[in-house]
Amino acid sequence: MRDPLTALTDAFTSFLFGKVETTRLPVRTSTGQAQAVYLPTAAPGLGDSGVIIGREVYSGKGYIYDPFQLYGQQLPAPHWLVLGESGNGKSALEKTYVLRQLRFRDRQVVVLDAQGEDGVGEWNLIAEKMGITPIRLDPMAALDHGIRLNPLDPAITTTGQLALLRTIIEVAMGRGLDERSGFALKVAHSYVNETVVERQPVLSDIVEQLRHPEPESAEAMNVAIEDVRAWGLDVALVLDRLVDGDLRGMFDGPTTVGIDLDAPLIVFDLSHIDRNSIAMPILMAIVGVWLEHTWIRPDRKKRIFLVEEAWHIINSPFVAQLFQRLLKFGRRLGLSFVAVVHHLSDVIDGAAAKEAAAILKMASTRTIYAQKADEARATGRVLGLPRWAVEIIPTLTPGIAVWDVNGNVQVVKHLVTETERPLVFTDRAMTESASDLHSDDALRAAEREAEERAAAFMEQHIADLDGSSESTVA
Repeated sequence: MRDPLTALTDAFTSFLFGKVETTRLPVRTSTGQAQAVYLPTAAPGLGDSGVIIGREVYSGKGYIYDPFQLYGQQLPAPHWLVLGESGNGKSALEKTYVLRQLRFRDRQVVVLDAQGEDGVGEWNLIAEKMGITPIRLDPMAALDHGIRLNPLDPAITTTGQLALLRTIIEVAMGRGLDERSGFALKVAHSYVNETVVERQPVLSDIVEQLRHPEPESAEAMNVAIEDVRAWGLDVALVLDRLVDGDLRGMFDGPTTVGIDLDAPLIVFDLSHIDRNSIAMPILMAIVGVWLEHTWIRPDRKKRIFLVEEAWHIINSPFVAQLFQRLLKFGRRLGLSFVAVVHHLSDVIDGAAAKEAAAILKMASTRTIYAQKADEARATGRVLGLPRWAVEIIPTLTPGIAVWDVNGNVQVVKHLVTETERPLVFTDRAMTESASDLHSDDALRAAEREAEERAAAFMEQHIADLDGSSESTVA
């Protein structure tokens, strides 16, 4: 109990000079409990210029992303890697992103469509809506006057043709060409280009020359003609598979007339190609080089090259090297490469780990949809994601992804408009029941609930990290 004299003195002093400031005793607590004293904050966005993706889950702000607008200041490279298991929204994101980019007049998009539904590619509906006919590559249709892409098309430079022939052979053989085989191929290619002038040279011309080399080829290297023939035998056998084997029809003739490489959207439909066959990486190599020499040119257009099932590229050392060069070349010509992969382990544990690392390093933007916990941890280690992002990835619901744009990490909810919905969700007949068709309100409620759960998880996780040690708050 206070002394009466002291109380009287304090009252008199307060009357004359005002209330005396008192000192509060410190309260010992954790940052997890004390976080309420801090105002809620959100990381800054990427600006307001470009294509809208959706909204940030924690701040509710609109999320806008455009590699062409961000390049140079916030992005060292315009290339983009999209990861995640099936059914989580990768396809919807890609399609709406392309549709929104195409609203700008200086944009052009090329899609390698490796997925199929109802006998056509996944992008067929969008192509039809835009009045564009997909370039459908099909070995069976090619035999009946279908689409052909000629590796020796005059539109491709001679250097590009030779590089493409080497890549095709190395992919098919599963190993690099030795010096002697490479020399035999070079000589045959040079002779065909010099002598076949009244029409497009084709692969059968190369095969014929490998089987029957000219004496001048041997004399130039001071070797016997039989040696040159022996050096080119394996090469001839590989190319013969494209001419008269199980891969015939797509590459063994002049390029089909009428392919419009100036259309705003170009879709290569690969859905009729067996994904696990050697044809897929060979086809991607041919399309990649073909585009490099006939499509990419300094005309100030901003181009997007989107590749579905991109592990077919990154998992082959020879195709990966080719696309790595394409990425380096395309960056100064306004090319944004978008690789869509289900699992990062598909590429980092493959035969082309070194090449895959180089391509992943070029991708300054990474979008990660839901993955299992062990896969998320592996992805986080490779991509250098913060711990909170790695731990939240397994909890993400469809349509929500972690976006890492050169270190700016956000959780983003992708939004699809009613106009885009019928073009984007082409598999609803497989994924919805009859009752689902009339439950849009319930679906939206479930999405809101999922976002709230994710936000609660995030807040608790940050509190747990900060609360690992106590702090003193005065």
